Amino acid sequence: MDFDRSPILVFWETTRACGLACRHCRATAMREPLPGELTTEEGLALIEDVARFGPRPPVLILTGGDPLMRPDIFELAGRARALGIPIGLAPAVTPLLDDAALERLHGLGIKTISISLDGATPATHEGLRQVPGIFEDTVAAMRRLVGRGFTVQVNTTVMRDTVEELPDVARLLADVGAHIWEVFFLVKVGRGTGVEELTPQENEDVAHVLYEASAYGFVVRTVEGPFFRRVVAARRAAGTVADPAAVFGLGPLYRRLSHRLRASLGAPVGAPRAQTAGTRDGRGIVFVAHDGEVYPAGFLPVTLGNVRTRSVVDLYRAHPLLGAIRRAEFGGRCGVCEHRDLCGGSRARAFAAFGDPLAEDPGCAYVPGADRVASTPPAAREPRRITA
Repeated sequence: MDFDRSPILVFWETTRACGLACRHCRATAMREPLPGELTTEEGLALIEDVARFGPRPPVLILTGGDPLMRPDIFELAGRARALGIPIGLAPAVTPLLDDAALERLHGLGIKTISISLDGATPATHEGLRQVPGIFEDTVAAMRRLVGRGFTVQVNTTVMRDTVEELPDVARLLADVGAHIWEVFFLVKVGRGTGVEELTPQENEDVAHVLYEASAYGFVVRTVEGPFFRRVVAARRAAGTVADPAAVFGLGPLYRRLSHRLRASLGAPVGAPRAQTAGTRDGRGIVFVAHDGEVYPAGFLPVTLGNVRTRSVVDLYRAHPLLGAIRRAEFGGRCGVCEHRDLCGGSRARAFAAFGDPLAEDPGCAYVPGADRVASTPPAAREPRRITA
C-alpha cells in the first residue's frame, strides 16, 4: 500500500465511557461519556469520510473506552459495512458483551473482535483491570468468540507487572484457539504514567520471545514495539540457531521466558507467524478521538486537527508531522539506523520521553551499524516544534 495516500487502520475512539477502570488505560476511561463526544450524525459523517480513502478503504477499528457503551454503535457499524469498510471492534469484557450483542455484530459482517488479557492469573489481570472476576469472564469471552466464528485478537500490555506471565498468556491463547496476539509495549500516557515499563534490554528479550511464541499457531504482532520487526528480520536471516541468547546478546529475561514457553507449549507447531508490516504511528495508522481530534496514533497525543472542521483523509495525507514520520526524518539513533524504514521506532514513546515525536525511541536497545544492543538507554535530546 501507498502509506502516503491511505492508512491500513483508522482507529476511532467512539467513547471514553467504560465499565472498567484499568490502571494502565491510555484513555483514562470512566463510567460516563465525556462532553463533546461525536454525535451519531458526526460519526456517520466520519465514516463517509473514511470511505474516501478508497478504492480499498482501511479497516475501521471501533474502540474506546468501550464502544458497546454507545447506544448507536450498531447503526454506525452498519453504515460502515454498507460502504464496504471492514470493521474491527475492541470492546471491554462487561455484561454488554453478551450473546445478543455478538449475534448483532455477526449479522453486520464484523469478523474480528479484540479483547484484552494482561496476565495469566486472576491476581495479575484483575490487579490491572480492577474488577473482581474479570479474569474468568475474559477467558470465557475468548472461548465464546472463537466458538461463534469470530477472528479473535487478544491484546496484552507488556510492563513490569505482567512480563513474567507472557509464556502463560501464550499458553492460554493456544488453549482457547485465539488467532492473533497483539502485544502492546507500554507507553507512559494516561493512567499508564504510574506503571513501570521495561528497560530497553528487556524489550529486546521480550521481542525475541514473541518471535518464538508466533510458532504456536497464532499470529503475533506488536503495538509501540516496532523494534520487533527488526528482531523478526534478524531471526529469519539467522535461521535455526542453538542458542539465540548467545547469538543476539540477550539477557536473563529472555532465557527465563523462552525456557518457560517451550516447557509450557512443547515443540513449535509450525513456522513463526510474526507480522512485520512497516507501519508506525502516522504511517499506515491514524487515530480519531472521542471528540473528533485526530492524532497519529492513540498513544501519541499530538493533535493534527479535528474531523468537525477538517477531513481525516486530508489530515492524514497533508499534515507535515505525518509527512516527516513517513519520510523517517528522525533524530538520534533512529535517524541513522539502517532499520529506520522497517522499524522507525515508537513515535509515541519518543514523545512521552522527550516531548518530540521525531526523537529516537528510548525503548530500543539497538546500536545502528554495530549489529548489537546498547547497555544503557539514550539521553534526552532537544525537542523540535512541528506546526500544521
